[in-house]
Amino acid sequence: MNQKGIFNPDYDLRKLDIQNADTIYWNLTPAELNEHSIKQDIGLLADTGALAVDTGKFTGRAPKDRYIVIDEITKDAVDWGKINIAIEPGYFDGLWEKMKAYAAGKNLYARDAYACADERFRLKVRVVSELPWTSIFAYNMFIRPEREELESFEPDWNVVQFPSFLADPETDGTKNKNFAIINFTRKMIIIGGTGYTGEVKKGIFSVLNFILPHEKKILSMHCSANMGENGDTAIFFGLSGTGKTTLSADPKRMLIGDDEHGWAEDSVFNFEGGCYAKVINLSSDSEPEIWNAIRFGSLLENVRFFEGTRKVDFENSEVTENTRVSYPIDYIDYAVIPSIGNSPNNIFFLTCDAYGVLPPISRLDKSQAMFHFISGYTAKVAGTEEGISEPVTVFSSCFGAPFLPLHPTEYAEMLGEKMENSEVKIWLVNTGWTGGPYGTGARISLKYTRAMINAALEGNLDNVPYRTHPVFGLNMPQECPGVPAEVLNPVNTWSDKKDYLKHANKLALQFIDNFRKFEDRASADLKNALPVVAELIK
Repeated sequence: MNQKGIFNPDYDLRKLDIQNADTIYWNLTPAELNEHSIKQDIGLLADTGALAVDTGKFTGRAPKDRYIVIDEITKDAVDWGKINIAIEPGYFDGLWEKMKAYAAGKNLYARDAYACADERFRLKVRVVSELPWTSIFAYNMFIRPEREELESFEPDWNVVQFPSFLADPETDGTKNKNFAIINFTRKMIIIGGTGYTGEVKKGIFSVLNFILPHEKKILSMHCSANMGENGDTAIFFGLSGTGKTTLSADPKRMLIGDDEHGWAEDSVFNFEGGCYAKVINLSSDSEPEIWNAIRFGSLLENVRFFEGTRKVDFENSEVTENTRVSYPIDYIDYAVIPSIGNSPNNIFFLTCDAYGVLPPISRLDKSQAMFHFISGYTAKVAGTEEGISEPVTVFSSCFGAPFLPLHPTEYAEMLGEKMENSEVKIWLVNTGWTGGPYGTGARISLKYTRAMINAALEGNLDNVPYRTHPVFGLNMPQECPGVPAEVLNPVNTWSDKKDYLKHANKLALQFIDNFRKFEDRASADLKNALPVVAELIK
């Protein structure tokens, strides 16, 4: 077995019992990995210098094929079900033996990196892959050690991804030929049958979502975070379409990270060393920071070029709507390096309420914050999918349900404890509709949303009068600089007040129905924030 690059010779892949690979390429530079990808005809350079690749059959995660080994560590701790699918240790061991045999005679790429910017909680990760551009992704997305650190690197966790290796569902305990399996006892993630790089990133995120809250009492969060000149930290939660990327990318504030963070007693820290952004319909005007980060060293996934050129056609969804780019966080001019901020001063839950019911901004008390955190609500806009004639409600626990190994109430209770031990203010921000639902009302002005967020960040909503929402009990400011007063109370924007309450009741009942799956483990604090269906105006 030949080995090239920088690595710890006392802790190489023989520790994983990978003995018969042809050559292991260790910690190659992005330039070297680009060259390998181009020579193997599995990548092309775009005109910006970024490497463009196709991830194959899978252009997104396969959540129904993601498993956790059930063992002494996980059996009583993991919230087993449709998200966390149990698999027996014997199946993992059998698949791993087959993967080691598959590696014989092949060239492999190994990448050593860190997860967690705060060194007190750092996880050493080794990513082994059969594709050179997977190693570029790992270089971009995790935190990059110095050369001398690589020479003595001993991983805490190993991630092995072989896209061309397929499971046999009849004998291997999987539903399909592709799989991603987390083993907390062996501290390994094995991935086969898919080249989608997001499986690597989200695998480690899932690991941290177990380790940090369960073992270290740190709240792990699927969110973006930024910091002001005075060191004030803000956190933004939100599902796709809520404006999380747009609203957290503020050139007046420094970016801590765009996706995954931990909240320790005295810090908010990024899990990652890079960004993994959607690029469908990207333009220099809409997202200048992402646009400018697509350069040499970046990795574009599943995009297409304009015919006869190497210029990316960002509007092209021929392969997928989920076109992506990964790049190191220092490609963003105003990034915080290292990616650590102070404990948060403000947290924003972003929702795109297509029913036009929720206020454009409201301040949450402890119970409400826990309730809306565990709900993780947004709505798909009617008309975006065939057969949808009205808004479709979406709930994702803690704004990241697919990545939560523990029961959602554990994360929500931890948020409540954090609120008790800090002066953090939590806001629910509706970036969706006002004056009526989608099709009748209008989208809330981005200018107004920015003004409300800035007012919250600057403390300008601390001493204004508030009123209470009749159904959700939310505290709605009556004044906000730069925003007309009538916009702040959604009922005032509807021409028919009775129709407003009818829609508010309908949404409230959906919240209540969604909460039933948590009810048996929910505390009184969580239950206290349930909406109350209002009597309709006579």
